[in-house]
Amino acid sequence: MRNRVVILSLAVVAASLLLAACAKRPDVSLASKAPAPPPPAVTTPAPPPPAPAPPPAPIVPAPPAVTAPAPTPPPPVVAPPEPPRRAPRDFKANDNIRTIHFGFDASVIRPGDAKILDANAAWLKQNANYVVLIEGDCDERGTDQYNLFLGERRAVAAMNYLKEQGIAADRMSVISYGEERPICTEKTEACWARNRRVDFKVADR
Repeated sequence: MRNRVVILSLAVVAASLLLAACAKRPDVSLASKAPAPPPPAVTTPAPPPPAPAPPPAPIVPAPPAVTAPAPTPPPPVVAPPEPPRRAPRDFKANDNIRTIHFGFDASVIRPGDAKILDANAAWLKQNANYVVLIEGDCDERGTDQYNLFLGERRAVAAMNYLKEQGIAADRMSVISYGEERPICTEKTEACWARNRRVDFKVADR
């Protein structure tokens, strides 16, 4: 009886071990159905860093261009200095050159005054050692500024006439006194006509 109990106990132990082994054995069918593990990721190696740029080549200055020397310019032509103009006070009246007169607000040389200028030019040609000052004057009518301008126009007209007769320009100069030097002060046309004039004065060169 005791032997049977031992045998039965051994059988129970063996059955227990067999069941335990079956529980631990993996199910082959489930294992075959499990998804395969993903393949290992393939990593691309990073590109190597770019090689450093070569240092810039040194700048070599170009040799200076060889040019032929410029020709030496000729020396400037220096004009002889112009003789200084004489002051108006240096000129004096001369009976051989006469005064001419003008119409109202005019600077035109009239025929009778042209004959006087012809005689003045002839005397100046014969007396080349003189220079002449041509003085323009006006009557009192008009503004001071306008009469100065009008007196200058009259003096220039007389000078241009003498130039046409052959008198050199460097022998003549002009000045205007406007209405500053009347030779008659009456308020009449005859008096005003005497003041509308050009006088001539001469000085030694």
